[in-house]
Amino acid sequence: MSTLAKVMSKFRLAVIQLQVCSVKADNLSRARRLVKEAAGQGSKVVLLPECFNSPYGTNFFSRYAEKIPGESSQVLSEAAKENKVYLVGGSIPEEDGGKLYNTCTVFGPDGEMILKHRKIHLFDIDVPGKIRFQESETLSPGNSLSLFDTPFCKVGVGICYDMRFAELAQLYSRKGCQLLVYPGAFNMTTGPAHWELLQRGRALDNQVYVATASPARDEAASYVAWGHSTVVNPWGEVISKAGPEEAVIYADIDLQYLTDIRQQIPITSQRRDDLYAVTSVQEGSS
Repeated sequence: MSTLAKVMSKFRLAVIQLQVCSVKADNLSRARRLVKEAAGQGSKVVLLPECFNSPYGTNFFSRYAEKIPGESSQVLSEAAKENKVYLVGGSIPEEDGGKLYNTCTVFGPDGEMILKHRKIHLFDIDVPGKIRFQESETLSPGNSLSLFDTPFCKVGVGICYDMRFAELAQLYSRKGCQLLVYPGAFNMTTGPAHWELLQRGRALDNQVYVATASPARDEAASYVAWGHSTVVNPWGEVISKAGPEEAVIYADIDLQYLTDIRQQIPITSQRRDDLYAVTSVQEGSS
């Protein structure tokens, strides 16, 4: 392997577990400061949490919604450019054509928006006696897969509930993604039960790195996020994990290690495509 190839096969990922409050300007300024902090630690890709600019809840989405481009995406663009990083901007409530979406924007080191992912699977659940939440009461779903290129690897994007759908991760892997990122806000019921389990499953099934970014936990919020932002390697091991409080966690992504894992357990070449297939009906955006 050439020296350049060795350099490009490793990069640092930062995951920002932001303490989100009700003041949008404060959320944006804190996010900007932590992106700078992450870049100062050598991070090349930085991930923010779901609904990083507003409290999470159906009664907040319309109040905090913005057009894209807009105030929040402008801050993300500037932060990416100032720090020369790929910035996965968590998600914000987006207004477009009279509809609301839960939307993730991604910006390159030049500050240009390279991707917009609207949450595909809306979070509609009802666990009796514990939690009922219906995103579809206010939000509309996105309709496309979303992946982008970096000099290091291709990255697939999902938002929170998207992670429960194994088919999406499989499609991203088939399309060459080696890192999957999921800004998400699991709660105090689903978080301890499924948050880490789902990430490890997606990583192991597809032999990819998986990173999740949650808001920090706020016990006084109407929706209490679990926190515990995490990075998992292709062996299914947790290699970095936050607690419940605001934090920036780091993971050194090693693509040669990913290649080694795929050679040792070559499930990609062992699939029985004559018996089964996972296919995409629509091509993704990139």
